[in-house]
Amino acid sequence: MSRIAFTPTRVAVLGAAVLLTAGAAGVAVASGEDVTHPGKRIGTQDAAHPAPAAKDAAAAKAKPREAAALTGSAKLFRKTTEDITFTFDAHLAARHNADPSKATGTFKFVHLEKPGGKGGWATGRIDCLLTGGKVASATGIITKTNIKEMNGSRVGFSVHDQGKKDRLGYSWAAVGGPDGTKKLTKCNSAAPFEQVKKGTGDFHVQPWKLPYPDPR
Repeated sequence: MSRIAFTPTRVAVLGAAVLLTAGAAGVAVASGEDVTHPGKRIGTQDAAHPAPAAKDAAAAKAKPREAAALTGSAKLFRKTTEDITFTFDAHLAARHNADPSKATGTFKFVHLEKPGGKGGWATGRIDCLLTGGKVASATGIITKTNIKEMNGSRVGFSVHDQGKKDRLGYSWAAVGGPDGTKKLTKCNSAAPFEQVKKGTGDFHVQPWKLPYPDPR
């Protein structure tokens, strides 16, 4: 997922624009006149036609909260030169709250012998996501990798979001590496036993609201 990089010049321009906007608002308040409708006094907004800000706030409040999410990127702690990074962008839409297997998104993991060195990597699509409190369990199908035997297999991940002291686990913990299985049960993984390396990133888990059945 790309992000816009603000150069110092662009930041300065945006800052000036904010200051200019604030200055215009100050003039309007001082004069008691609505700058968007010259001649109209402030405070005479028609109740039947709420201000744009009020409309935006109401729309945001009405937007459904997604059922669950696991996002972020971080490196695992190692005492060796190994460089291991996991990245997640997994989401369960509100309309699929009762079916974690409808989760969508992506994952990526890279394991190098040292930064910039040789190693393996894989990317794929998420096919299940469950979260409880600040713990997430997810699985996905590997769609691209430099290790042929892993392509098309299902792998699992677990994350404990502890505010930059996160932990992570993976389905191949007991076998030494992804073994190419396609039979792994959805949303299945090992406990989050690994530690995240300080200062290398952070994971974020949005709790799932379990849809308990209504009493009869």
